[in-house]
This record gives sequence, C-alpha cells and structure tokens, in this order.
Amino acid sequence: MKTTMMFQNKLIPVYLTDTNKQAIEKLTAVLNRKLTTGKNALKTCIKSLISVEIVGSEATLHSYFERDTLTISLY
Repeated sequence: MKTTMMFQNKLIPVYLTDTNKQAIEKLTAVLNRKLTTGKNALKTCIKSLISVEIVGSEATLHSYFERDTLTISLY
C-alpha cells in the first residue's frame, strides 16, 4: 500500500506492507525525535528523505544519496 505523509513541509511517499495506521504515527514521532537527538548520519538521512518503506516494525529511510539510506526501528 502506498500513502504519503507531510514531514518538514514536504510530501514523502510511504510504502507499507500492511494497513497499520499506527506505523505512520510512530514513524512521524520517531523522525521528529531523531531529528533533534539523533546522530549526524541519521540527521543527514532525515533531512534528505525522499521515501520510506515500512516492513513490520522497521522503517527504511531512502534519501537522495544511496549511501545515506538507513533502517530504523519504530518500536
């Protein structure tokens, strides 16, 4: 399933394997928290975010540069 979310004044496509609405809410909370308290590599990835893929309890953050792509846990 594909949906979008508004993050940092950008529409980001989010790809889900199931229709878990809590996953998107958790993703938004985690991204906001990591943007302020995360390490530099994670902040760089979040700032250049182009799409997110959620599988189970993990979210793969895809950025403009392939080397910045990371996977984070939502729970």
